[in-house]
Parts: sequence; C-alpha cells; structure tokens
Amino acid sequence: MTKVTLHYDLLRPLTDSDLQAISDVHSTYGLARVQLSPKLDKIVVDYDASRLLKSDVEAALMRHGLPIHPAAQSVA
Repeated sequence: MTKVTLHYDLLRPLTDSDLQAISDVHSTYGLARVQLSPKLDKIVVDYDASRLLKSDVEAALMRHGLPIHPAAQSVA
C-alpha cells in the first residue's frame, strides 16, 4: 500500500448535504480517509496510490458533489 495525502481547497462553505457526501465517499474503494481540515477550509484525503490515481480521487469527490478545487496539494 502506498499512502498519499491530498489537500483540496473548498470552492464554498460546506452544507449539511456536503457533510453527508463526505461520509458517503468513504465507500469508494481505495480511499482510506476523507475529512475536513481543522479550519474547515479544506478537505484532506488519504488514499492508496497503488489502487487509485489522483484523477480517480478527484472524480470520486466530484461525483459525490463535493465543492473542491481540483488542484490538490500532495503529501506523500
């Protein structure tokens, strides 16, 4: 397993439905953790890079309607 952490800036403040989407996105195979940053201005994603590409992670987040800016910062 190759764990990678991505930080996505939010395009807008989150709503209750966005919080449910964060919960639902955990069902995506290869995503280990999806959570809000302490300042509530970013979404932090840990994923298994041996199973997913960065583009797969972004597609899953967008498919669930999360308001992310797709240019994530990566932390290996």
